[in-house]
Amino acid sequence: MDPDPSPGPDPPKSWSIHTRREIIARYEILERVGSGAYSDVYRGRRLSDGLAVALKEVHDYQSAFREIEALQILRGSPHVVLLHEYFWREDEDAVLVLEFLRSDLAAVIADASRRPRDGGVAPLRAGEVKRWMLQVLEGVDACHRNSIVHRDLKPGNLLISEEGVLKIADFGQARILLDDGNVAPDYEPESFEERSSEQADILQQPETMEADTTCPEGQEHGAITREAYLREVDEFKAKNPRHEIDKETSIFDGDTSCLATCTTSDIGEDPFKGSYVYGAEEAGEDAQGSLTSCVGTRWFRAPELLYGSTDYGLEVDLWSLGCIFAELLTLEPLFPGISDIDQLSRIFNVLGNLSEEVWPGCTKLPDYRTISFCKIENPIGLESCLPNCSTDEVSLVRRLLCYDPAARATPMELLQDKYFTEEPLPVPISALQVPQSKNSHDEDSAGGWNDYNDMDSDSDFEDFGPLKFTPTSTGFSIQFP
Repeated sequence: MDPDPSPGPDPPKSWSIHTRREIIARYEILERVGSGAYSDVYRGRRLSDGLAVALKEVHDYQSAFREIEALQILRGSPHVVLLHEYFWREDEDAVLVLEFLRSDLAAVIADASRRPRDGGVAPLRAGEVKRWMLQVLEGVDACHRNSIVHRDLKPGNLLISEEGVLKIADFGQARILLDDGNVAPDYEPESFEERSSEQADILQQPETMEADTTCPEGQEHGAITREAYLREVDEFKAKNPRHEIDKETSIFDGDTSCLATCTTSDIGEDPFKGSYVYGAEEAGEDAQGSLTSCVGTRWFRAPELLYGSTDYGLEVDLWSLGCIFAELLTLEPLFPGISDIDQLSRIFNVLGNLSEEVWPGCTKLPDYRTISFCKIENPIGLESCLPNCSTDEVSLVRRLLCYDPAARATPMELLQDKYFTEEPLPVPISALQVPQSKNSHDEDSAGGWNDYNDMDSDSDFEDFGPLKFTPTSTGFSIQFP
């Protein structure tokens, strides 16, 4: 019998995470709990002390860089998911080791919606709602104080521990804003390995921050450079259609937001993709990683993003908060659009049309003149969407769901709102009801949180009634009834 072969280099990245020797030496990988086009998530156990962890294998450099950078900055924030350590080298996907959180706010909402209502009152007690809101606000406040815009806040990305502590997760779309309002570039001249001493102090795991000692034959040890990284990205893009690798669209990512991991995708195909909302995607990001409008999940996406803006800031998270809080109060999504156009239509039906009167400067949005809606004479108003809610609850949501981003209340302003200091007071975290596991559905999954079986695909124009096409100097305008 031939002798056992000597250990060779690690298998290529197409192989399973189970073959990553530097990982399996420290962790037992128990099961895969989430999977998407750009990341896979596993439940694991740290061998040194038995700690339960989530191992997130990110198949996209850009998303990995963004998430690691944001989580390092936010380390120590009690309402942001904890990054224990990460593994990364030039020829392998990044693997983030995160704290394991088995539930999320989507599960809280789904669980409460299944309980019987008492006289029309939502099953979630006001004190519970307030405590969930406070935790979300404290987490977002930590992000914004550090100039981090999350860009994909939704119930499925608000994870919850068994003790009831809520933590913001999935920073793969997050961006760091600079003092001048621009965004920090995605790619640093040095790699994470070159900054290992600084990160070792932060993550307290210096051995995993260093370059792997096993390199393919003929290749030098050391960090991947900016040039090498960009070259790899170019080569990858040349081999793959752009729609498969453009992370900004959040498309094709499956139901993988469970357990401190990935983004659940905006699966629906928009009939006007490429003509009015997706201009930034078509143009692509520049070398400095400029912002794009195609971020976040549709139901929680701010109007400026739906109109193609690439000049936005922390305020897009505030709109998402308004949608999340409304859903906490009613246990139903506020604007469950089946396409970007339908999303705008639902917003207008509640809040009225977008105009210079309610948002000075809105007519300068990239797609404002490309598509228009008939004037809504009598919008139904937030009060109609929030039945059985108090005046203070409606006011809280209204302060976030403002067309003008500058008018939206900041997390710190809301944390000081009298709503949280008046009876009934927020319950202690220990009194919160936490579901045993994450909700299995998301708003863009088949059926969604609520079963919208009457909704057809985005490409069904009959849902919108007669359309009016008007030629313009740059193409055409589409008017919806």
